[in-house]
Amino acid sequence: MIIHMKKDAVPHEVFQSFLLWMIAIGAGIFEMTVAVIDYISTHAGSEIGGILIHVATRSMLFAALVYIMFRMLRGKNWARIALALLLGGIGLLSLTIDPIQWLMSGNSLWEAFAHADNISILFASSRVLHIIAVISALVFMFKPAANRYFKAGL
Repeated sequence: MIIHMKKDAVPHEVFQSFLLWMIAIGAGIFEMTVAVIDYISTHAGSEIGGILIHVATRSMLFAALVYIMFRMLRGKNWARIALALLLGGIGLLSLTIDPIQWLMSGNSLWEAFAHADNISILFASSRVLHIIAVISALVFMFKPAANRYFKAGL
């Protein structure tokens, strides 16, 4: 899909939000890839069909979210709300619930760092970037200039 629009038609804040959402999706794809590599390397000979279904499902979800991001970029307020709820709400909760539960169970960050392997370092680094991108995208998406843009319904 090719989107034609004047560069100055989209407020800087909305474009920044779009770029940050794309970074978040990229981080999600990277995390999925790392998780699949880790699973395959530790479960040699296991059923791969379940992994392929999981990857296909997530890939379709990522594609749908990218479509919504482009609609947000075009000034569709429904898309902004969908991104806020889906990625800013449900997505952010899914990114943070496991680490929070892990910490509340008495685990130590220092212990995790001491026993970290390359896969866990890659995954954790991507997860931190992912969370920062989501929160930042939300902030940019609701700044005053962005609000005016979505009210205008361009």
